[in-house]
Amino acid sequence: AICGHGCKYGECMGPNKCKCFPGFTGKTCNQDLNECGLKPRPCEHRCMNTHGSYKCYCLNGYMLMPDGMCASSRTCAMVNCQYGCEEVKGEVQCLCPSGGLQLGPNRRTCIDIDECSASKAVCSYNRRCVNTFGSYYCKCQLGYELKYVSGRYDCVDVNECVTNTHRCNLHAECLNTEGSFKCKCKQGYRGSGFDCA
Repeated sequence: AICGHGCKYGECMGPNKCKCFPGFTGKTCNQDLNECGLKPRPCEHRCMNTHGSYKCYCLNGYMLMPDGMCASSRTCAMVNCQYGCEEVKGEVQCLCPSGGLQLGPNRRTCIDIDECSASKAVCSYNRRCVNTFGSYYCKCQLGYELKYVSGRYDCVDVNECVTNTHRCNLHAECLNTEGSFKCKCKQGYRGSGFDCA
């Protein structure tokens, strides 16, 4: 079976037919499935969608059980956690619904970890990190776009001269470069290429 556009998070099962891995959707399995929007809902109380998965968490005063259910807990209510709690060796600890969140100084509320500035993010050399609440994603560097080339997704240079996204002067010619472009005034004109006289 050949899938012309490829299957990013899945397998090619028939001509241009992808079977997505759990947590992904779309014709080429390139979109994250928001499990929190599914019916029946996967979590009893609250749900946080993550890349390829999801996490359940409970309202204040409830404890998250191993099966994802929320059980009423007096100890949890007393601790006053933002996202429910769990008991570890008889000690009550507040929970954060994602590895990209950490307990704040009060040990009750969760604050975001900026993986991009904390160097915790892993993005390939031609991608830049974008922080989100509780996580991050990798985006193509400016001047590049995501394309399916020879069997895989890659960041490919945008030819601004062809796409007409350059800002060259009417009397200048556009020259494409890796990740950018240059403008050069035509013969008989002088200037930066953005301004030609």
